Amino acid sequence: MSNDGINQGRRRFLTGATCVVGAAGVVGAVIPFVGSWNPSAKAKAAGAPVKANISKIEPGQMVTVEWRGKPVYIVRRTQQALDNLKGREELRDPSSEASDQPAYVDAEHRAIKEEYLVLVGLCTHLGCAPMFRPDVGAQDLGGAEWLGGFFCPCHGSKFDLAGRVYKGVPAPTNLVVPPYSYESDGVVIIGVDQEAG
Repeated sequence: MSNDGINQGRRRFLTGATCVVGAAGVVGAVIPFVGSWNPSAKAKAAGAPVKANISKIEPGQMVTVEWRGKPVYIVRRTQQALDNLKGREELRDPSSEASDQPAYVDAEHRAIKEEYLVLVGLCTHLGCAPMFRPDVGAQDLGGAEWLGGFFCPCHGSKFDLAGRVYKGVPAPTNLVVPPYSYESDGVVIIGVDQEAG
């Protein structure tokens, strides 16, 4: 009789211990699995807005920041560059009617504040990064007809200093203007619409 009691007690103990260890194992496996459903910090940051200090950009200079894994060009245009944007018949879409840009940017300057241009730095042909070529009259880009802009070295697409594409090049549309807003006169936030900001 005592022999049966010891065996029953051991059985209950071993069954209980096995259940506890099994439950702990299940919880240990479920927590990382459920945690993997949440986006990583890197993934969250990839879509997050980016702030850029533009107060130190000199007229005629460009800085590049990264937003969603893409280069974003911020150019502080000179008054001459702004004057050169008017009446450009050599452009495919001078009024930016077929462009990917927020409704709150001016069609000719393609900016909220005409002095500062904010563009995604990827050619609309095959996604190469166009080079910033502000030099007026560059012989390799058309001489006197070149009033400064962006040149894509991959297939020769050219864009003016508003990111508008020239006629007769592979790129089909103007460079993309991302959603952006101004936090202050010296800080731009890329990824937050002006209307929402």
